[in-house]
Amino acid sequence: MYKIIDTHSHLFVEEFDEDRAEVMNRAREAGVQRILMPNIDLGTVEPMLRVCAEYPGFCNPMLGLHPTEVTADYRQGLSELKQVLKSNPQTFVAIGEVGLDLYWDKTYKSEQLAVLEEQIGWALEYDLPLVIHSREAFPELYTLFCHYKDTPIRGIFHSFTGTADEAHSLLEFPGFMLGVNGVVTFKKSTLPEALRGVPLTRLVVETDSPYLAPTPYRGKRNESAYIVRVVEKLAEIYSCSPETVAEQTYTNATNLFRLS
Repeated sequence: MYKIIDTHSHLFVEEFDEDRAEVMNRAREAGVQRILMPNIDLGTVEPMLRVCAEYPGFCNPMLGLHPTEVTADYRQGLSELKQVLKSNPQTFVAIGEVGLDLYWDKTYKSEQLAVLEEQIGWALEYDLPLVIHSREAFPELYTLFCHYKDTPIRGIFHSFTGTADEAHSLLEFPGFMLGVNGVVTFKKSTLPEALRGVPLTRLVVETDSPYLAPTPYRGKRNESAYIVRVVEKLAEIYSCSPETVAEQTYTNATNLFRLS
């Protein structure tokens, strides 16, 4: 059996309310040792923490404001999230899910950048990794992160689906990993080619449950047990055993998040 860390899963959302215990059991049976959970906004903190409390040592929470939740009046919500972090920083394993999303709407681009910079500050202040969401925003993200090259910043570029050149650029930030999920298994995905120049030591695996279910579950609700399909596809790409992929990505995640 593999030994895997799902570094990004939203198992606290309502899609799992009817069978969450079974989902957790299937994850354990598949070899998942830990599930790391990012919230989205202030309203998702409580359900996330409740689920993590039900599965201590198996589920660990992050904290952040997702870019698609950023509006003109973001300040109050961001301030309240900071108070949650400040009151109990040891609860959270990362600042996430944060970043830039210019796919749906560019209206609040400047606000998204301001929110991301503030949360980068949290990561540096509390010595926590960042879990970065980026969609249709690579140039802006890369330019911003270049300002932090001389800091101890670390984290994951979550759900990486970019080009080989973009992967190469992101590897310039030595504290960061690329997060790979079910997209790598899709028939028309260009991700396998983009990853060929990326060392396995710079990857972690994730599901982004309930989204982005891998083949052959595509179009269905995703869950952490399906991460095995991601591991097996990476083994094919890297011409090694699934056990090798599982072991290396487990080590990468353990070191990045400083998990005991």
